[in-house]
Amino acid sequence: MLASCKMVGFVPARDSQKAREFYEGKLGFQFVSDDAFALVVLAGENKIRIAKVPKDFAPAAFTILGWEVQDIEAVVAWLKGRGVAFEKYPFIQDPELGIWTAPGGDKVAWFKDPDGNVLSVAQHV
Repeated sequence: MLASCKMVGFVPARDSQKAREFYEGKLGFQFVSDDAFALVVLAGENKIRIAKVPKDFAPAAFTILGWEVQDIEAVVAWLKGRGVAFEKYPFIQDPELGIWTAPGGDKVAWFKDPDGNVLSVAQHV
């Protein structure tokens, strides 16, 4: 039953204005609303509720949200052109683009939002 429903992602943010600048301005998502509880954007047909959290919030050390893309090199280049910085983990084979290639051929690149939440783009074989 849930497989046919649209997904809503949840991301914590301490500063909704900085989050809006990032998710709308850098990632290109469409603004929907902003109220006392959350900033809401559309990523394609999926909503992301950017929940307003206390200033003492600490982000998780792992990926909390990711997008599957068809051409990771093009997406990474586009995001870099919009000011997104990619993580340079020591295991990444392509430090210039920040893209890791898994043994099976999948490719992943990680970046952070203004609150330090780890996000990713991935191209699967």
